[in-house]
Amino acid sequence: MNKKTDRAYVWGFVSLLFAMSLLFFILPVQAFSDMENRTLQKAPKLTWENLWSKTFSDESESYVTDHFPFRTNWVWTKSVLEQLRLQQENNGIYKGSDGYLFEKLSKPNYTEIKEYAAAVKKYAQNHPDASITFMLAPTSIGMYPERLPWLAEAYPQTEVNDFIGRQVQGSMSFMDGFDFLSDAAGGDKPIYYKTDHHWTTYGAYLAYAAYAGHMGWTPVAEKDFNIETVTDSFLGSYHTRSQFSGLKPDSIQAYKDKSGIKTDMYIADTDKTVPSMYDTSYLAKKDKYSYFLGGVHALMTLHSELPSDKIELDKLLVIKDSYAHSFLPFLTQHVQDIHVIDIRYYNGSISEYMEENGIQEVLMLFNTTTFITERNLLKLKY
Repeated sequence: MNKKTDRAYVWGFVSLLFAMSLLFFILPVQAFSDMENRTLQKAPKLTWENLWSKTFSDESESYVTDHFPFRTNWVWTKSVLEQLRLQQENNGIYKGSDGYLFEKLSKPNYTEIKEYAAAVKKYAQNHPDASITFMLAPTSIGMYPERLPWLAEAYPQTEVNDFIGRQVQGSMSFMDGFDFLSDAAGGDKPIYYKTDHHWTTYGAYLAYAAYAGHMGWTPVAEKDFNIETVTDSFLGSYHTRSQFSGLKPDSIQAYKDKSGIKTDMYIADTDKTVPSMYDTSYLAKKDKYSYFLGGVHALMTLHSELPSDKIELDKLLVIKDSYAHSFLPFLTQHVQDIHVIDIRYYNGSISEYMEENGIQEVLMLFNTTTFITERNLLKLKY
C-alpha cells in the first residue's frame, strides 16, 4: 500500500467524521424515540456539580448515543446481519414463539426503583385528603415467559411488581396487573400485541373492569360495546426496534360505546378541542397505536356528556404512560371529566393543578418497564 492510498484512507476517514459531526449538530433533536419507547437523553448541563459527580460525562455519552445521525438505519442494518447469523435477539428485543417479540429484561436497579417508589409515596403524603390508586401493568415478557427463546434472559417481573407494591404500601391503593391479567393470559384473546409493547384493547378492558370493581362501579360488559377492528396491519415498537422480518402484523380493536355518549377531548399542548378520542389518520401511519387519543400529550382532558344516573365520579386525574391510551375511553362510561397528565412531558406543578381544578381522586397507571426506568417520576416529589 503506497503513501497516496494511505492519504486517501486518512482523508476519507476524516471527511466521514466531519460529515457525521456536522449532521449531529444540524439534524433536529428528538425528545422521544418511538422505536425504543423511551425519552431520549436531553443535552447535558455544564455545571461544577455535574462535572465533579461525572454526571456531565455520563449524560454527554448518552446524548451522543441517543442522537447519533441515522440511528434507526444503523439498527436496521445490524438487524439484517444478526438474522443472517440466526440470532434470536436484536437491539434488546427477543424473537419468541407464536410470533411474539419481547423486550429484554435484566435485573433492574433496585436502588433507583426505590427512589421512584419513594417519589410516588411522597406524592401521596403531600395529598392526604386525596384518594390515590396506583395500577402497575406488567409487560408481555412478564406475562408470557414460556414463549421466550431458549436461554433468553428474563428477570421475573412478578418480583419487581411485588417490590414496588411493598414500597408504596400504606400510602395508597396498589393494583398489581398480574392479579387481574394472569387468568386471561392463556386464553384465545391476546392481552398484549405481538409486535408492540402495549397491551391490546382487550387487555385494557380487563384492567378497566378490575379498576371499576376496585372503585365499586359496575363495569360495562363487553357485549355492550361495538367491537371494531380498525386495522390488521399493525407492526409496533418491538418490530421497529428489532427489524425482525417475516412477522404477522397485529390487529387493533376499538371498543365503541353503544349508548351514544359524546366525549370531547381538549389537548392543552395545542389548545384544541376535538370531538373524538380516536384519530383515524394514524391508521395510515407507522404509529398506529396513536389512533387512541391521537398519541402522546403532556396535558389533556376528556369531557363526557353522561346521564346523571351514570356519573360515578365528577373528576378524576390520571397520571400515566401510554398504556393508558387504550384504557381511558372505558373510564368515560363512569367519569364526567378526566384530567390526564403524562409525567414524561408535563413540567408544571401537579399539586397546583389538582388544587386549581378541585381534584380529589387520582389514578396512577404505568407499565413496569416504564416505571423502573423513568426518572421523570421524581417530579412527583414536588
